Amino acid sequence: MDGAEQKQAVAGDDHAPRSAVVVNPTKVADLDEFRATVDEALAAAGWPAPTWYETTAEDPGRGQTRQAVEAGAELVFACGGDGTVMACVTALAGTDVELAVLPQGTGNLLAANLGLSNDLAAGLQVAVERGRRRLDVGVVDDQCFAVMAGMGFDAQMLADTSETTKARIGWPAYVVGAAKHLRDRPMRLSIRIDDRPPLRRRARTVLVANVGRLQGGVRLLTDAEPDDGWLDVAVLTPNRVRHWLAMGWALVRRRGSVPRMEVHRARRVVITSNRPQPRQLDGDLIAPGRTLTAEVRPASLWLCVPRPAQDPDLAHDADAAAKRGEKLVEEARRE
Repeated sequence: MDGAEQKQAVAGDDHAPRSAVVVNPTKVADLDEFRATVDEALAAAGWPAPTWYETTAEDPGRGQTRQAVEAGAELVFACGGDGTVMACVTALAGTDVELAVLPQGTGNLLAANLGLSNDLAAGLQVAVERGRRRLDVGVVDDQCFAVMAGMGFDAQMLADTSETTKARIGWPAYVVGAAKHLRDRPMRLSIRIDDRPPLRRRARTVLVANVGRLQGGVRLLTDAEPDDGWLDVAVLTPNRVRHWLAMGWALVRRRGSVPRMEVHRARRVVITSNRPQPRQLDGDLIAPGRTLTAEVRPASLWLCVPRPAQDPDLAHDADAAAKRGEKLVEEARRE
């Protein structure tokens, strides 16, 4: 189906769904307090009490999410970092169960695209207001991603950004990790898009994106839409520091094209490097490899988004939702 045929948005209803919370306990400073806040806010909104599932080192959330669905959950809150959210996305793709994001920890790429940062109140309010949108997901091996997959520089940056630095200064910590690799040699790549002849490139990174925001809310791909049935493939080819600076300036200005970046659209893309490369899905590192194969699975995931749900920007109204969420949490604490 073309994007116009498969776009779906629901502005919510009066039904209070049965919900479950899949939480990474290592990302929450005080789990008891966190649980009380969520339970009280949902009760104040007229929702039944959620069931709670904790992730483990062996299972970052996929199994717990499946348990929640089997137990009758109609909405799953993903509480944790990128790995937790990606596990929930993988388990929920292809179902009618909704995903809501309650970001915790020091980085969450899907939350950044929703404009939620680490705001618990905003995440709760977005879910309660029932703005829903059915999104595409990308698939790599047996894992799904909602935002983007990457191979090369972007994954290396993630690998070299310490958790301590992220906890201290937030998303700018990624700049520190990136600075270590600005002069690394490029990859020699073959990029096959759908059934077209392969492209040959010397690139620093390739991003396969469903939506266009990076950490910190920087919008790299302005035309990427999460429900158009396509993945946007960005090939970045800077080979000098001044090229990186030019790219950064273009992104800050948010006008015109980004130098040293070419963009293609694909339903399936196979990226092959001349040597093993670091790889990532939605900001979470996966095993390095010479190949990254990604394909789109259209209209696969119901995601709770700020209203209006059909806005091209998933972060639309996020700030206003955060203010309404603060009132919800305050009222719940008074009761």
